[in-house]
Amino acid sequence: MNDSDAGAGHAGQSKRKDARRNKETLLDAAAAVFVTSGVEAPVRDIAARAGVGLGTIYRHFPTRADLIIAVYRHQVDACAEAGPALLATSATPHAALGQWINLFVDFLVTKHGLAAVLQSDNTGFDTLHAYFLDRLVPVCARLLEAAADAGEIRSDMDAYELMRGVGNLCIGADNDPRYDARRLVELLIAGLHRPH
Repeated sequence: MNDSDAGAGHAGQSKRKDARRNKETLLDAAAAVFVTSGVEAPVRDIAARAGVGLGTIYRHFPTRADLIIAVYRHQVDACAEAGPALLATSATPHAALGQWINLFVDFLVTKHGLAAVLQSDNTGFDTLHAYFLDRLVPVCARLLEAAADAGEIRSDMDAYELMRGVGNLCIGADNDPRYDARRLVELLIAGLHRPH
């Protein structure tokens, strides 16, 4: 292999890294717009927030469903990766659990509307739900286990049950402006804390 081949390989890797970073920026922008404006938000709003043209979005995601599914998977991955990072950097495991649950609530808000978009494709929705459970339940379980091992919470809390409860608290959030799901979730997490 000569030097020009090595340079071409490096340039190709660099382009792939840039493309991946651009796609992540786009997905982060779409997630932020979905949180504030819902999944039916105009694509131009997402493009403006990401600092790209409409063509760039349509090149990566030809349909709105493609974009929503990609945002969903991207957020599941981000939420899963945040668990161990929060555990390593938070003052206590209970604090890490609380911060992670806040990220989970943000994710649930973004997820709202996904079912309607995917209604015609039950297998696609089932696949995403299985991905969600496979990635997030073990992370929540690890956070609960760490908090229980530290004596901060009871040891009989089930990760799936907690996530389901948080999800149920988030359901009424968009129909009633006086309903503050985040406050209720904070009370739930505070209620797990064992007094010393």
